[in-house]
Formats: sequence, C-alpha cells, structure tokens
Amino acid sequence: MMAAPGRIIKPGRAVNRKNRMFSRAIMLPLLLLPLPCFGNALQEAIDNVEPGSIIKLGRGVYPGPVRIDKAITLTSEDGGAVIRGTGEGSVITVTANHAVVSNLIVEGSGESHQAIDSCIVVQEVHTVKIMGNTLRDCLFGVNFEQAHRGQIQSNTITSKPFSLGLRGDGIRLWYSHANIIRGNTTYAVRDNVFWYSSANRIEDNTGSDSRYSLHFMYADRNEVRFNRFQDNSVGVFLMYSHGSTVNSNTLVGASEKFGIGLGLKEVSDCIVEKNTFLYNAAGLYLDHSPYQPGTINKFLENHFLYNAIAIQLQGTIHGSIYEGNRFDGNISDISNDSQGSKIYLNRWFQNRWDKYEGFDRNKDGYGDTPHEVYAYADQLWGHRPTARFFYAAPIISAINFMARLIPFSEPELLATDPQPAVRKRDKRDDD
Repeated sequence: MMAAPGRIIKPGRAVNRKNRMFSRAIMLPLLLLPLPCFGNALQEAIDNVEPGSIIKLGRGVYPGPVRIDKAITLTSEDGGAVIRGTGEGSVITVTANHAVVSNLIVEGSGESHQAIDSCIVVQEVHTVKIMGNTLRDCLFGVNFEQAHRGQIQSNTITSKPFSLGLRGDGIRLWYSHANIIRGNTTYAVRDNVFWYSSANRIEDNTGSDSRYSLHFMYADRNEVRFNRFQDNSVGVFLMYSHGSTVNSNTLVGASEKFGIGLGLKEVSDCIVEKNTFLYNAAGLYLDHSPYQPGTINKFLENHFLYNAIAIQLQGTIHGSIYEGNRFDGNISDISNDSQGSKIYLNRWFQNRWDKYEGFDRNKDGYGDTPHEVYAYADQLWGHRPTARFFYAAPIISAINFMARLIPFSEPELLATDPQPAVRKRDKRDDD
C-alpha cells in the first residue's frame, strides 16, 4: 500500500510496515554507523510514495545512492540531512519531471570524469528544481543532461580536493535549454560549463578559485547577468556562440599570465553591457569576434579598471561597436595581437579615457578633439608579453616619450574615438 499523494513523510511517522523500518533507519545514523543492515531505507521510501508526495528528512546521515523516478520533493526539516554516496558513481539521480531536491547536504560521489560522477545528475526531463543544497566532496556538482526549463538555485558547490585540472565542474549543462541558474556559489571547482545549451538565464551567482567560472560552447542566446566572478583563471568565456547577453557582471582578479575577465572566440551578435572588469591580466579578450559576416558585437557602458590590458584584440575580421565605456588605470587600454587584423572596422564613440589629453572648452561633456590610441613602445609587450615586466621603468618611459616625439617606427593606430567623454556618465563612476 503506497502513501497517498501529497502525504508528507517525516521521521517517526509510520505509514506501513516498510515505513516503520524507514523511520527507524533515519533516526539511527548519528548513533549507529554504517546502516547497511536496513538496506537503502531512503530509496525504499522513495519507491513507496506516489507522485506529489514530500519526503522530509530529519537531521542525520542517509546512505546513497538514490534514484528519483517520480515527481516528488526530497527535502529536510532544518538542512541537517546528509545524503552520502559510496564513493562510486553519482549520489542522486533524477529521471522524473517536476521533481524537487532541496535543502540537503549531498556528498561522496565517485571520481570518474568519464562517467561524470556527480552529487546530483538530472537526465532527460523537464521542470526539475535543485534548490538550497550544499554539494561537497563530489567530482561534479549538478549535472543537467538534456534537462530543460529547470532551476538550479541557491546551492553551494565545491568539488573534490584535487588539483585544478582534475576537479569536476560545479554546474554542467549538456544539451539543456531554458533553465534558470540563480544565486549559486561555486568555489574550488574546475569550470561551470554550458555545452550545446541555449536560452538559459545565469544570474546572481558567485564563483571563485576555479578555472572558468562560466564556459559556453556552441551555446546561443544565453543571458549572463549580475554575477560576480573573482580570482579565477577566466571569468566568462564564450566560444562558437551567438546572440548572448553579458550584462552587469563583476569580473575581477583573473590576474594570472593569461588571465581573462571575459573572452569571446568566434562569437557573433553578442551584447556586453555595464560590466566591471577589475585587476585582470586582460579585461576583455576577442578572438575572431564577431565571426559571422553581417553580424556585430556591442560593448556598451563597461568599466575597465586597473587591468594590465583592458581590451585585447586578436584576429579581427569584422567590426564591433564600443560606446560609453570607461577606461581608468589600465597599463594598456587596447592591444592588438595579430598583424593584419582589420581593427579599423571597429567603431569607438563617447568612451571615457583617463589618457585623453584634450579639452572640453564648450563644456558639453565631450572632448574637442578625437582620442587616438596608438601603440608605440607598447608594441614591445603587445607582441612580447614578457616585456611587460619593465612597464613603468625609466627606460620604457623614455622610449615611449621619444617614440611619440620623434617616431622612429610607424606607430600602430588601434582606435579613434571622435567624441571622447570627459564627464561622469553614470552613478557607477562615483563607486
């Protein structure tokens, strides 16, 4: 006899003989471990409730793995319920539409990258919610495989204590569309990846101490908003994608030799707006982006503050629009890595440059003369990055001054802003 739909099963409530055993089993783990003599009592409870039921666990340790194959809610009363795997495979597998896993501690997956051993794996379903969980000591955290219109929200996720390249991903989406990934904290994972996954919303998340906080591959029309990614090798990287929006994010501290705040490789029709790039080796890195003929990328009202290079261009084949951006305290505002790039196709307008040396005599908020960005001695580290070690050394300052005064080689014109802004543009300038 199954429990009626919608019934909440709690520790100590006997629904039938099997659930009496379940009640005993879930009260014992703090006192008597391990618990194999009862079998997997949690799995038995899942098997013996009908869709729509809520299984609410009390504080304790429950042996996994478990499989959820019906639309139930698995949760806990106070967040103290631990579902512990065996160290092999994934801990919780969800194969039912409308299932919910919330407010649990999940730990102890296997270590196989090939099998994608995870704390929680969701497969070929829709409208699943993974909310408010702590996921730890699992190779991968949450793994959506062909799972659509779900939510991954307010989870704290870390991987196993391996070196960076051997960790798993905190959040992994594979052929999964129209999901909401909101308010999660990931740290000490490898990446958070979105492969062949489109129309997802990634907002209000934080990520640190990882390789890529977000990595998109063949993933279109995604929205990345209000996230903070700090002290990673790369904050966000989009590859072979189009139509995405990156808005109001903070990308800080990608300061390793090849650190990047936001990278775009062969990306088209992307809007990058109102982001803050702070203390990165390269704030924005563009590689053959935009890529498709007839497309354009727009970079609007971003702040580039104290980066080694604010915008690093490589292989420019089509132009982008740069408007209303702010450049303060960067070693180089613009760098071009590729000779022969069509950087003249880019359009710069009303950006604010701390290196602008003109005047605003009519007080309209814009410079009277254009701002031009040239590479003089800067070319030394544009093509030889190790030379950046000598930045601000007297010899470099002297070479740069002499190159401007009496050019001994043809300087490279990187950008021309015909109407540079000289006044504060928005409230973020006061921060």
